[in-house]
Amino acid sequence: QVQLVESGGGLVQPGGSLRLSCAASGFTFSSYLMRWFRQAPGKERELVAAIGTGGTTNYADSVKGRFTIGRDNTKKTLYLQMSSLKPEDTAVYYCNAWYIEDYWGKGTLVTVSS
Repeated sequence: QVQLVESGGGLVQPGGSLRLSCAASGFTFSSYLMRWFRQAPGKERELVAAIGTGGTTNYADSVKGRFTIGRDNTKKTLYLQMSSLKPEDTAVYYCNAWYIEDYWGKGTLVTVSS
Protein backbone atom coordinates (compact mmCIF):
# COMPACT_ATOMS: atom_id res chain seq x y z
CA GLN A 1 0.00 0.00 0.00
CA VAL A 2 1.02 3.61 -0.49
CA GLN A 3 2.86 5.21 2.38
CA LEU A 4 4.45 8.61 2.93
CA VAL A 5 6.15 8.85 6.29
CA GLU A 6 7.60 12.15 7.43
CA SER A 7 10.31 12.48 10.04
CA GLY A 8 12.75 15.03 11.41
CA GLY A 9 10.41 17.49 13.04
CA GLY A 10 10.94 18.84 16.52
CA LEU A 11 11.63 21.89 18.63
CA VAL A 12 14.27 24.31 17.40
CA GLN A 13 15.32 27.79 18.41
CA PRO A 14 14.88 30.74 16.06
CA GLY A 15 17.75 30.85 13.62
CA GLY A 16 18.27 27.11 13.85
CA SER A 17 18.04 24.37 11.26
CA LEU A 18 16.14 21.14 10.72
CA ARG A 19 16.06 18.56 7.99
CA LEU A 20 12.77 16.84 7.23
CA SER A 21 12.57 13.53 5.40
CA CYS A 22 9.68 11.76 3.75
CA ALA A 23 10.05 8.06 3.02
CA ALA A 24 7.81 6.87 0.21
CA SER A 25 6.63 3.40 -0.73
CA GLY A 26 3.92 1.71 -2.76
CA PHE A 27 4.10 3.87 -5.89
CA THR A 28 6.56 4.94 -8.58
CA PHE A 29 8.24 7.72 -6.66
CA SER A 30 10.34 8.99 -9.55
CA SER A 31 7.23 9.69 -11.65
CA TYR A 32 5.58 11.95 -9.12
CA LEU A 33 5.78 15.65 -8.43
CA MET A 34 6.75 15.86 -4.77
CA ARG A 35 5.77 18.72 -2.49
CA TRP A 36 6.00 19.91 1.08
CA PHE A 37 3.01 21.67 2.58
CA ARG A 38 2.56 23.07 6.05
CA GLN A 39 -0.35 24.02 8.25
CA ALA A 40 0.01 26.34 11.18
CA PRO A 41 -2.55 26.42 14.00
CA GLY A 42 -5.68 28.20 12.88
CA LYS A 43 -4.44 28.62 9.32
CA GLU A 44 -5.01 26.89 6.00
CA ARG A 45 -2.55 24.42 4.59
CA GLU A 46 -0.04 26.12 2.32
CA LEU A 47 2.48 24.97 -0.24
CA VAL A 48 6.06 25.35 0.95
CA ALA A 49 8.15 23.81 -1.82
CA ALA A 50 7.88 21.51 -4.81
CA ILE A 51 10.27 19.44 -6.86
CA GLY A 52 9.46 17.97 -10.24
CA THR A 53 10.51 14.68 -11.70
CA GLY A 54 13.41 16.38 -13.45
CA GLY A 55 14.54 18.23 -10.36
CA THR A 56 12.96 21.61 -11.05
CA THR A 57 12.14 23.34 -7.78
CA ASN A 58 9.71 26.01 -6.63
CA TYR A 59 9.36 27.72 -3.28
CA ALA A 60 6.91 29.88 -1.44
CA ASP A 61 8.19 33.43 -1.17
CA SER A 62 8.22 33.13 2.61
CA VAL A 63 10.88 30.38 2.54
CA LYS A 64 12.99 31.29 -0.50
CA GLY A 65 16.67 31.38 0.38
CA ARG A 66 16.09 29.54 3.64
CA PHE A 67 14.62 26.16 2.64
CA THR A 68 15.90 23.64 0.11
CA ILE A 69 13.85 20.78 -1.25
CA GLY A 70 15.52 17.67 -2.63
CA ARG A 71 14.71 14.15 -3.67
CA ASP A 72 16.56 10.87 -3.92
CA ASN A 73 14.73 8.63 -6.36
CA THR A 74 16.96 5.67 -5.52
CA LYS A 75 16.01 5.88 -1.86
CA LYS A 76 12.46 7.04 -2.63
CA THR A 77 12.91 9.86 -0.19
CA LEU A 78 11.98 13.52 -0.22
CA TYR A 79 13.87 16.06 1.87
CA LEU A 80 13.39 19.59 3.13
CA GLN A 81 16.43 21.33 4.54
CA MET A 82 15.28 24.27 6.63
CA SER A 83 17.60 26.94 7.94
CA SER A 84 17.29 30.37 9.54
CA LEU A 85 14.04 29.17 11.04
CA LYS A 86 11.55 31.69 12.34
CA PRO A 87 8.69 31.34 14.82
CA GLU A 88 6.27 31.76 11.92
CA ASP A 89 7.64 28.55 10.42
CA THR A 90 5.96 26.65 13.24
CA ALA A 91 3.52 24.21 11.67
CA VAL A 92 2.80 20.61 10.86
CA TYR A 93 4.72 19.78 7.69
CA TYR A 94 3.19 17.35 5.22
CA CYS A 95 4.72 15.42 2.37
CA ASN A 96 2.63 15.15 -0.80
CA ALA A 97 3.00 13.10 -3.98
CA TRP A 98 0.98 14.19 -7.00
CA TYR A 99 0.55 12.65 -10.42
CA ILE A 100 -2.01 10.01 -11.24
CA GLU A 101 -3.08 10.00 -7.61
CA ASP A 102 -2.67 12.47 -4.78
CA TYR A 103 -0.97 10.99 -1.74
CA TRP A 104 -0.39 12.57 1.67
CA GLY A 105 1.65 11.76 4.72
CA LYS A 106 0.41 12.28 8.26
CA GLY A 107 2.78 15.14 8.96
CA THR A 108 5.57 16.05 11.32
CA LEU A 109 5.44 18.95 13.76
CA VAL A 110 8.04 21.69 13.61
CA THR A 111 8.10 24.15 16.48
CA VAL A 112 10.36 27.19 16.34
CA SER A 113 10.58 28.81 19.73
CA SER A 114 13.06 30.07 22.27
